[in-house]
Amino acid sequence: MRIPLVVRLLTWTAALQIGIATAGVAGDSPWLVRSRLIDVAPDVSSTLSIGGAATVESTWVPELDIIYFWHNNFATELILATSEHTMGAVGTALGDLDLGHVWALPPTLLLQYHANPDGRIRPYVGVGLNYTIFYSADPGALSTIDYSNSFGYAFQGGVDIGITETWAFNLDVKKVYIQSDLSINGGAVTADANIDPWVFGAGLAYRF
Repeated sequence: MRIPLVVRLLTWTAALQIGIATAGVAGDSPWLVRSRLIDVAPDVSSTLSIGGAATVESTWVPELDIIYFWHNNFATELILATSEHTMGAVGTALGDLDLGHVWALPPTLLLQYHANPDGRIRPYVGVGLNYTIFYSADPGALSTIDYSNSFGYAFQGGVDIGITETWAFNLDVKKVYIQSDLSINGGAVTADANIDPWVFGAGLAYRF
């Protein structure tokens, strides 16, 4: 039996509409990535066995963030970045000390709330945890220096400003709590340092 042309046209039209709708749903991915340039600005407090205070210099580094939206307003973000810092101590019983350099890797996982996910201006806040790994320590003028790794809280606020349907400009600030116990020259000198950096960032976001 031949199918009337009008029925075939209606069938093709319906199939095309279903295909377009399905493609739209498939393209609305829960994944978002951001690439930022960040200023890691330590907010240091410390206790040294020889008195004085530890110093940790700020540094600029790139950062990569991977975000998964498991609800329209809620997402989980994994932050990946590593930074090298110049370390020192001032006002100690031995004078001012050069403590060399150390790299910090603080992978951070945050739970985020997005207030206006469908708008052009999309603010968000986040709270989570970081685990900071210190590596490749250069003791500077000292013989040895060791850093303990640490768990700590992290807090975040930021905004995505839509450029296109998939691209956005991002501004972000985080407070990351990082603590390390230092053992210098085999334990001859010890220090307890709360590094607790503010992290200021700007970059681009892409929604798949």
